[in-house]
Amino acid sequence: MHGAREQNAHRGSFRPGRSKTIDSGPDPDERLARPLPEAVRQHVVEAAAELIGTLAPDEVPAPLRPFARFERRKRAKFAAPHIAALLEKDEAFRRRVAEPLRAGQAELAEALEAGRVPPAADPARVAALAYLLRPDGWTRQVEAAREDLERSATASEEAAAERRVAALREELAALRAARAAETDKLRAELREAKAEIADLRRKLHEARMKARTVREQADAAVAAAERRLAAALDSAAADAKEVRRLRVRLEQAEANAEAARRAAREGRNIDDVRLRILLDALVDAAQGVRRELALPSTIGRPADAVGGVAPDRQALRALPGRSLSDDDPQLLDRLLTLPQVHLVVDGYNVTKTGYGELPLSDQRVRLLSGLGGLAAQTRAEVTCVFDGAALDAPVAINPPRGVRVLFSRPGQTADELIGELVRAEPSGRAIVVVSSDREVADAARRAGARPAPSTLLLRRLGRA
Repeated sequence: MHGAREQNAHRGSFRPGRSKTIDSGPDPDERLARPLPEAVRQHVVEAAAELIGTLAPDEVPAPLRPFARFERRKRAKFAAPHIAALLEKDEAFRRRVAEPLRAGQAELAEALEAGRVPPAADPARVAALAYLLRPDGWTRQVEAAREDLERSATASEEAAAERRVAALREELAALRAARAAETDKLRAELREAKAEIADLRRKLHEARMKARTVREQADAAVAAAERRLAAALDSAAADAKEVRRLRVRLEQAEANAEAARRAAREGRNIDDVRLRILLDALVDAAQGVRRELALPSTIGRPADAVGGVAPDRQALRALPGRSLSDDDPQLLDRLLTLPQVHLVVDGYNVTKTGYGELPLSDQRVRLLSGLGGLAAQTRAEVTCVFDGAALDAPVAINPPRGVRVLFSRPGQTADELIGELVRAEPSGRAIVVVSSDREVADAARRAGARPAPSTLLLRRLGRA
């Protein structure tokens, strides 16, 4: 509180533009030849920054007003150039900054004005106070403080340099000792590394020799394995070929055995079958002739010799179908009325003539369905033959009742199988071969069968 009242008293006594009342003022021409030492300049700036914080806003010099609201340290840092310039040219502001220092350091101020500087005083503070108060010979006091500060700095630097030299010497000795120990350690490690490298080189050479030997053995083993594999493949191919040949022979043997077993089960051979079919055909033909001729079932009577025409007696007619051409629509109907007739159908010839756009499986199903109905209507024996070369694999077919389905064997055509069927029948049986193939029709005619074009069968199945 006392310091504040003294500052207010000083603030009331000094205003910018007013002059200090003293008996004898300093020489106005006295100037410094060099800038203030940095330590002195820092004391002066801090004193001015402290004063600015205590002044009213209108009392702060215009160049320093932007820094008046700063904290003291920031004000001393950022406003230092402006404060130094203003102290140099504004004597009133400089006096105002000096008043708090004069009040706080009254003995030192009086000693400076009297020309007596205490020997134990801080040179920087003495120079700062002399710069602000400007007593007689203040420049000499600033220069003396500069010299003291420089001597002090030089002494401090020399002491610091000596301490650094001593520390560096100790560090150098420690480094030399460490280097010697590290060198010995490195030499020992180098000897160990050389020994280890020599051992590794020896082991590497042995490993390379072993690897070369193993590689040669592996190459030889691979070559031998490849030769054995090639021989095994050739043997496997030959074995597969032999297996296929034996499989074909086995299938043929099984077919023959099945046919023999079937004949044994039936208790008759193929000749008996042919004889029975021919006998049935003769019986049916005799019955047909009897019906055609209206022959009595018993022996003749005397009255039968009397001439006359019975109302239900029919005239003798020719065998159905003999007088009809191959393109006659009634041909197939007449032929199917023959007793014990055997209808042999060239399957794919009929299907490709009527509905060849369908897949083969659908063609077979459609034809066999129609032939089943035809067999049920006419009681005729029906055999449908297909070419087995068009099959990629065995086909499971469930033929309708009364229809026999056969596929040609490998290396055999359907035409050849039809020829075998016709030749297998006894001479005199009525056989009808349905095919639009001219070669099949001619062969059937030469074998004693009656050919019919596929269109007639398609038209007959269409009616059904």
